Amino acid sequence: MAYQSIGTSIQSFQQSIDHILETTANLSEKTIRCNPTEEEWSIMQILSHIAEAIPYWLGEVETVVATPGSKWGRGLQDPARLAAVTDTEKLSVDEVLKQVDELKYKVESGLGKLDEETLSKESPHRNFAKFGNKPVSYIVDHFIDDHVSGHYDQIKRNLSKIK
Repeated sequence: MAYQSIGTSIQSFQQSIDHILETTANLSEKTIRCNPTEEEWSIMQILSHIAEAIPYWLGEVETVVATPGSKWGRGLQDPARLAAVTDTEKLSVDEVLKQVDELKYKVESGLGKLDEETLSKESPHRNFAKFGNKPVSYIVDHFIDDHVSGHYDQIKRNLSKIK
């Protein structure tokens, strides 16, 4: 049953990536790089963020699986997170889209082997001890699957404001 659960999470993630790629496939570079408002990320910033964030979270899963009880997570001011959304005009749209597409395979290979026992192992978030320990499945569900789905919705909102 847990295998189906992780399989479902992987499939959901891959579908979100496919939706993102389909949605952005025929957009002009100008549209991809346009910020709807000064406070909102461009689609390029969103794509670059996804390309950086998912490998980060896969690494966090790997860490807590290898060393249960170890702290995981990062804050909004994490330097790598911020770098991914800064100076994105220097990045190639095609290269970032390729990196996003490759995440489907990285997530499948990184998470596909996890079993129910592994997914239930708990570890504390390094910044939010008040929330208590969270299982590996929480990281997968919230910081990988739901995270990308939310960014797909963000891309759609951007497009509705740009067009």
